[in-house]
Amino acid sequence: MIRNKRIAGTSLDAAEFVLGGVELGAGLDLAESFRLMDAYVNRGGNMVDTAEIYSNWLPHEASKSETVIGQWMAERKNRSRLIVTTKGAHPRLDSMQVPRMSETELRHDLEGSLTRLGTDTIDLYWLHRDDASRPAGEIVETMNRFVVEGKIRWYGVSNWTVERLAEAQEYAAVHGLQGFSGNQPGWSLAVADPDRFTDPTLVFMDDALHAYHVRTGLSAFAYSSQAQGLFTKMAATPGNDFPEKTAAMYRVEDNRRRLAEVKRLADRYGATVNQIVLAYLLVQPFPVFPVVGAKTEAQLEDSLGAGGIRLTEEDCRLLDAGLFQVPTAK
Repeated sequence: MIRNKRIAGTSLDAAEFVLGGVELGAGLDLAESFRLMDAYVNRGGNMVDTAEIYSNWLPHEASKSETVIGQWMAERKNRSRLIVTTKGAHPRLDSMQVPRMSETELRHDLEGSLTRLGTDTIDLYWLHRDDASRPAGEIVETMNRFVVEGKIRWYGVSNWTVERLAEAQEYAAVHGLQGFSGNQPGWSLAVADPDRFTDPTLVFMDDALHAYHVRTGLSAFAYSSQAQGLFTKMAATPGNDFPEKTAAMYRVEDNRRRLAEVKRLADRYGATVNQIVLAYLLVQPFPVFPVVGAKTEAQLEDSLGAGGIRLTEEDCRLLDAGLFQVPTAK
């Protein structure tokens, strides 16, 4: 069974692994999506990550992932067992340079999500992007209005810089308002080169952001936690080379060295490469919830198996090679 742990600053006890919902209703049809979510909750999972924008790049109805999750909750009658979560405020895909962070746009996304998910309240709502031209306090005020209205219980951010995150949290503290209850950065064991990001609005974990989480104890929900299966695919490639379709941002030489350490640890712990990659995130000195991607029950089962592995401080030191100083979680 998946362990639960508290999301810092809330009363929510979330499953240690969050099921990624990008493929729901997109790469997976309705029946396959239902089977995957059933398998996840049967193992003790209670949080499926989705977003208003998910699958909007495909030629079908908008926000299909949310709709599928809403249909599944209605059919299974399991809303009360779940932490319902979604994300809004993503730029439109044909105008990524144009932020969508006004109160009107935020309300539009939130109320659409409530309808598609078939719920009156989102337990943890994420701002998918930022608008640095707006004072962070203005956004905090808007989100607190949604809390007062009962549309959301807690909220967090994704792809915000550490400077903007700190600005918003300080404003909330000074004004006695609810601040962010979590942060969703891109984060995996793989080194990602920001100079090669195809989407410049992405924010991945770095030294400054990691230090902020250590100092504040803010929970992190790591998206791209498996780096698109980078290390698993490399391990299956002759010479441990980068597979042909490896994203440019992961074509970093240090990832070859990390793979060697991952394989060594996989042998030592009797684990898969994927499990070591995920286990690395579980031993941070603040709450971390990896968002795991899966298209099959077998893939999901493999990822959840990482919960039985606890890497040591020395293991993490060798994997990190000084990128972060990561003590073993107590």
